[in-house]
Amino acid sequence: MKTTVENRVPVVIVGGSLVGLSASLFLGRLGVGHVLVEKHSDTSRHPRGRGNNVRTMELYRAAGVERRIREAASVLAGNHGILQAASLTGDDQEWLFREMDPGGGLARFSPAGWCLCSQNDLEPVLLRAARELGGDLRFSTELLSFDQAPDGVSVLVKNRETGEHTTLHADYLIAADGPRSPVRERLGIGQTGPGDLFHNVSITFRAPGLAEVVGDRLFIACYLTNPEADGALLPVDNREHWVFHAPWHPERGETLEDFTDQRCVRHIREATGVPGLAVEITGKAPWHAAERVAERYVDGRVFLAGDSAHEMSPTGAFGSNTGIQDAHNLAWKLAAVLDGSAGPGLLQSYETERQPVARETSARASARSAEHSHPGYDAAPGTGGGRQKGVLTVALGYAYPRGAVVDPDPDLPVVPARMQLTGAPGTRAPHMWLRSATSRCSTLDLYERSFVLLTGSGGAPWRAAADRVAAVCPGRLDTYAVGTGPDDDLAPEEGADWAEVHGTTPDGAVLVRPDGFVAWRSRGHVDDPEEVLRDVLRRVLCHD
Repeated sequence: MKTTVENRVPVVIVGGSLVGLSASLFLGRLGVGHVLVEKHSDTSRHPRGRGNNVRTMELYRAAGVERRIREAASVLAGNHGILQAASLTGDDQEWLFREMDPGGGLARFSPAGWCLCSQNDLEPVLLRAARELGGDLRFSTELLSFDQAPDGVSVLVKNRETGEHTTLHADYLIAADGPRSPVRERLGIGQTGPGDLFHNVSITFRAPGLAEVVGDRLFIACYLTNPEADGALLPVDNREHWVFHAPWHPERGETLEDFTDQRCVRHIREATGVPGLAVEITGKAPWHAAERVAERYVDGRVFLAGDSAHEMSPTGAFGSNTGIQDAHNLAWKLAAVLDGSAGPGLLQSYETERQPVARETSARASARSAEHSHPGYDAAPGTGGGRQKGVLTVALGYAYPRGAVVDPDPDLPVVPARMQLTGAPGTRAPHMWLRSATSRCSTLDLYERSFVLLTGSGGAPWRAAADRVAAVCPGRLDTYAVGTGPDDDLAPEEGADWAEVHGTTPDGAVLVRPDGFVAWRSRGHVDDPEEVLRDVLRRVLCHD
């Protein structure tokens, strides 16, 4: 068998689904060379994983693809809420929630918003954008083996079309290879958590007559509760293409072969309450809901991300969003270590920060499935925590009490009881609208490719110190003064007070990481701002 050997590449990504493609996009934006290998021949064709939460959309906004994603998702832009009903034709119907953002309150926290974009529509957008940035993405390419050494990882892959073997020499390996991760298994990394929760078969079907039955109830999903034929109905185009999640019970000896087209048609008709509905089955795919978190996210130069690191119940789409946010957290740290601006110890903070978030989020996902009585989930009594309780804090308000953060509150919870985005170290930096002489932006638009020091009108000493530090710092440090004075760079809109929003006095400062999380905050003046800033960056970037 012919085997070729390629020169060293900084990063190899294994897995070309949402998390792997997002990792490629984020690395490409930071100028990090990489190769992505995916054993399948193309992106997903099955409509699934459609909920992209506000934090994920913030990241895609920063990466320059938010508009493309919303265009790809336009057909479902008017769909909101989750309906629970005994059938689509009876009176026993209840909205579990009607709007994702009732009253528009989310605008206080973010310049972005939720987006309903199915995985089969989202992945091609990410693939195209990643390739435009120079990413080397290879489909029909399978990981065969890998070996670590102190200075890198050797990765053997096979082209499934030609049979050719290639050895890639990488500095680091990202395993975004799914819940049955061969990389995780090869490393012997165990998992914690309750394990399997329930199983469904996702059935795609064509039924032009169903749109008339649904009418103006443009839901994200409808949980149909007929005990003889329960399931979840999801629109694909609101017209004739639909998805139905039917409970599957392998623990009772039920097999996938039992889901014949005839059985699926009968089940859909009974569940919807439309006996004569014309149904054409177009596809079937099994999926498994589970709650598991890897015991380790980091093994030498290998990192787990997405489903390889954590499995979550799909209710709320927490799993895919958490995985995309894993990739974003890891990307800037890899970039900083590879360009020499950070020490290798920074990479350990990936696990320190992201693993607790996964534990909290996976538990919340299971609870939400119980709250919604997800078809097939026989949850223990009391598992739920109240409808819609804390959804936004899980999606946007999570924090890093430990990691690449200086002087966080030791009592800072990973997921707070209420939104507290007030500039505290370890939390996502606050959003506020700003204006320059020529444009309007959110504070969040400032964060992606550098550390950013924000000051108020009284922060001239901080700005001077940052200029001196930036002149000798191996990484990039940008500084902005926010205020209405002649020397300020950006002015807050609508009379907002930068210091109040960020929890400082006018002569304080906030250092924000490239991922938009607050690394450190000074509430006011210090005697030697240059020395303080040098020390903070040294600690965050693990320069011992």
